Amino acid sequence: MAVIAFLFSLVSPAIGSVPQILILPITKAYGWEISDFSLATGLMYCVIALTCPFGATLMLKFGVSKIVFAAALLGIIGLFFTIFTNERWHLLFGIGLFLGAASGIIGLSLAATVATRWFSAKRGLVMGILTSAFAAGQLIFIPFMAWITINYDWRFAVLPGLIGALLCGILFMLFSKDWPSDLGLPAYGDKKVFQPPDGNVTNILLMTFSALANGSKHPAFWILAITFFICGLTSVGIVGQHFIPFCADNNVGIVVASSYLALMGGFNFLGTTASGWLSDRYDSYKLLAIYYGFRGLSLVYLPYSNFGIYELTLWAIFFGLDFVATVPPTVKLTGHYFGTVQAPLIFGWIFAAHQGGAALAAYGAGVSRDYFITYVPAFVIAGMSCFMATGLIILFRTSKYRTA
Repeated sequence: MAVIAFLFSLVSPAIGSVPQILILPITKAYGWEISDFSLATGLMYCVIALTCPFGATLMLKFGVSKIVFAAALLGIIGLFFTIFTNERWHLLFGIGLFLGAASGIIGLSLAATVATRWFSAKRGLVMGILTSAFAAGQLIFIPFMAWITINYDWRFAVLPGLIGALLCGILFMLFSKDWPSDLGLPAYGDKKVFQPPDGNVTNILLMTFSALANGSKHPAFWILAITFFICGLTSVGIVGQHFIPFCADNNVGIVVASSYLALMGGFNFLGTTASGWLSDRYDSYKLLAIYYGFRGLSLVYLPYSNFGIYELTLWAIFFGLDFVATVPPTVKLTGHYFGTVQAPLIFGWIFAAHQGGAALAAYGAGVSRDYFITYVPAFVIAGMSCFMATGLIILFRTSKYRTA
């Protein structure tokens, strides 16, 4: 299960990175503004935020394999729709709705479900590995897709995502299981076989919102949701969608800029895997405070660098180590507070906050760039928000609610 979940996460950037690769060629081809395209990416993250809380519940009711296959199918439809884009509203459907729904019903729910159900010991490490697979996918696919865009046509850049989605959907239909007990096994690290609750989840909406109601009673939910909102805003929202056009504003081409993203992805793989290992051994609150603090420094530094090879390489390494390192300790704390069954459901809502932050940054940074003719204000504000997240984590760690 960990292997096929890793493979799915590995090919996800071939789908999820389509907007950041196509933002420049599409706007140039049709004479659109950056904000015209970022409206679609903002909608995509809004759709992800609205659907991701239901991913874990859907997996509980219908099974992991069916939901992954449905997500792969939605991704394929969205990519086909994007190929034939020639009006602004086409982007809203292809990227905004279909790619948003494909990512939303999976989100991090797949990784959180596999890590929580199948691993008792080394859960943080497994979550780190599954999350870092996305970074490995960036390393493989983003430069390749940029190369296709420059040397052939931007429409061909969607082919890796189409092929990857199809193959992963088939793998899950053939090989996935819902619980270790389906094979008569205990979770890794346990001695007893855990018998899951009755899979007859009659009301998905009721169960999902019940998880939200239960989670929202605990202050830890709000701290994790607020800081994860900032995580989304400062990672996939602004860097994931606007790093390439920011580089273009500073005379760095799309292939070169995507190479820095790939370098960032490589160090992201190392950083997130290490974060999972660390979260099994050290205080997750301290780790989160450090991660957000260093991310803030990276975001404030970038606009004032000269976008030379050494400066961007340093930034890609530094930011890459921290890009999604926040995920393992956040999942670890969610599991600690809400348990094996409820944690994936509640994490769906926490991840919704993450995508809400991403939506705000994806659209807001585009509007800000068109208004100020520069990305500098957007990146500086994003960096300052990271420092706020660090402060919130430190305050909560020292409060009476930490172990409540």
